[in-house]
Amino acid sequence: MAKITIFGGGSWGIAIAVLLHKNGHEITIWSALEAEIGMLKEKHEHKMLPGVRLADDVELTTDAKEAVEGKDLLVMSVASSYTRKTAHLLAGYVTQGQKILNVAKGIEEHTLMTLSQIIEQEIPQADVAVMSGPSHAEEVGRGIPTSIVVGARSKATAEYIRNLFMNEVFRVYISPDVLGMELGGSLKNVVALAAGIADGLGYGDNTKAALITRGIAEIARLGTAMGSKFETFCGLTGIGDLIVTCASMHSRNRRAGILIGQGKSYEEAMSEVQMVVEGVYSAKAAMELARKYQVQMPIIEQVNQVLFEGKSADQAVKELMLRDKKEEVLDIPWER
Repeated sequence: MAKITIFGGGSWGIAIAVLLHKNGHEITIWSALEAEIGMLKEKHEHKMLPGVRLADDVELTTDAKEAVEGKDLLVMSVASSYTRKTAHLLAGYVTQGQKILNVAKGIEEHTLMTLSQIIEQEIPQADVAVMSGPSHAEEVGRGIPTSIVVGARSKATAEYIRNLFMNEVFRVYISPDVLGMELGGSLKNVVALAAGIADGLGYGDNTKAALITRGIAEIARLGTAMGSKFETFCGLTGIGDLIVTCASMHSRNRRAGILIGQGKSYEEAMSEVQMVVEGVYSAKAAMELARKYQVQMPIIEQVNQVLFEGKSADQAVKELMLRDKKEEVLDIPWER
C-alpha cells in the first residue's frame, strides 16, 4: 500500500482517487478551494462526476503541507493554467527524490513549457513523471477498461507508478518519451476544438476523419521537430488520445467546439461547458511553437484565427479545403 495525494478535486482527480483507492492505496485529495473540499466531504462525489463515489476513508484537505509530507506519490491534477502556482505552493514541502505524477495536459502560453517542465522548474528536487492517453474521467471512474501511458526520465520510476495504477480495467504502458507524450496530450485538445467546430457546422464523419488524420500529422510534425519520437504519435498518447477527444461527448474541447461552430465565442462556449477547455489555452502556445520550429500547422492556425481573430468557422473550413495542392506523404517515390 502506498500513501498518495491527488492535487486537484476536479472530475479527473476524483476518478484517479477512486481507481487508486480500489487498488488498496491510502488516498488524500487536496484542493485550494474550500468549497470544493466541503462539497466532497458532504456528498462524497463531485457534481461533474455523478455516481462515482469516494470511499469514507479518503482524506480531504486544503493544507498543502499535510498533503505532501510523508507521501509516496503526489499526483498533480490541476488545470494547466494553475500548474505553476500549485507547484510553487508545494515546492517547500517536497523532499529530494519525492515522486510527482502530472496527469493534466497543456502548454504554458508565455513560456511554451510543458507541464512537467514547469513542475521541474518549480520543484527541481522532485522526480517528475507524466500520465496520458485516451482516458475520460467519466469512464475511468466507473471502471470501464482503459489503457494509458506513464512517461518518466527513469524506467524504474515509470515501473513504480505503473504498479500503483495497473489493474484488470486499467492497463498501463510506459515510455521514456515524456515530451512527445505531453505534446500529443496538449495539442490534441486544439484539434478536438476543430472537430467540434465541424460538428457545430453540421459537417459529417468524412470531415472529422480528415481533421483527425491531418491533425495527428501536424502534431507529429511539430513533435519530431522538437526531438520527440514519431512512434509516440502513433500510439495511445498520440492518435489514441486524439480519436477519443475528437469523437466523444465526454470531451469538453469537442463540446466547446460544437458551440463555437454554432456561432458562440470561445468565452461563451467555455461558460456553457462549465469546465476548463484546455484547447483554448494551448492554441496560442501551439502556434508559437509552430513558428519557433518553422513547422506548418494549418489546422492549428485556423483554430487560432477562429478563437482570437474573429474569423468565421465556415470560412476557416473553406480555407483548409482550398489550400495549395499537396502530396499526402513526401518520402514515397513515384514509379514514374
